[in-house]
Amino acid sequence: MAQRVWLITGVSTGFGRELAIAALGRGDRVVGTVRKAEQLELFRALAPGRAFAVQLDVTDAPAIPRAIEAAVRDAGGLDILVNNAGYGLFGSVEELSDDESRRVMETNFFGTLNVIRAALPVLRARGGGHIVNFSSVAGFMGLPGGGLYCASKFAVGGLSESLAIELAPFNIKVTSVEPGGFRTNFAGGSLAIAAKPMKEYDATPAGQTRMNIAHYSGREPGDPKKAANAILKLVDSPTPPTHLILGEDALGWARGKLQRTAADYDAWAATSIDTKLDA
Repeated sequence: MAQRVWLITGVSTGFGRELAIAALGRGDRVVGTVRKAEQLELFRALAPGRAFAVQLDVTDAPAIPRAIEAAVRDAGGLDILVNNAGYGLFGSVEELSDDESRRVMETNFFGTLNVIRAALPVLRARGGGHIVNFSSVAGFMGLPGGGLYCASKFAVGGLSESLAIELAPFNIKVTSVEPGGFRTNFAGGSLAIAAKPMKEYDATPAGQTRMNIAHYSGREPGDPKKAANAILKLVDSPTPPTHLILGEDALGWARGKLQRTAADYDAWAATSIDTKLDA
């Protein structure tokens, strides 16, 4: 397969780094965004001449078009955009402040949205490409203690579905990737917990999630290197899915939600239908 150019946000750790290494390993060119200046040369050293680094915080909307322009210029184009930058936020909906709630939406959703907007003119001009947006199994099913994180990832999934239809005429494919638990830094240094927890929630499912999520770090069942290989397979496919679940745990949870939702629809079908206007 011909060498392709990737732009991957958030390549300093986790999925972003493993995917960048995998793409570089097969001879592609990769532009990776990092937040700290000292990370620039570390990324470029992975494959001098094929690994390009741009300093970018995806919540800095005015900086995004400049970063995309620099990436395209340095790497000589753009074929695959991967929106990976993001973080987890845990706490009940009542516990989380407006600032905490807005920050996770600004990073996980609006950061993704603004990178896509800046990259679309490039992808349309070249006649196609693939946009891969990292959502989560928490973007498919709600989790107690993860309401705002789920909201940000549900938004990414909905955006991806709409974009897949909107961009099909331009030969641009869109996939929402929805992982379960993987051995990344998600439940470690990247994790944010409600700054003002409420004792009223301590014994509830939301409170238990808030208190236990950090202990999940290092115990996740998924291998991020294998996830990276799955995404290589995804972007190589002529018929990629709009949603890609990653992880046996996530697949089980998603199938369970589908079954519960179908059962609810069936049980309430008569009520749903009975809302039509009388003839």
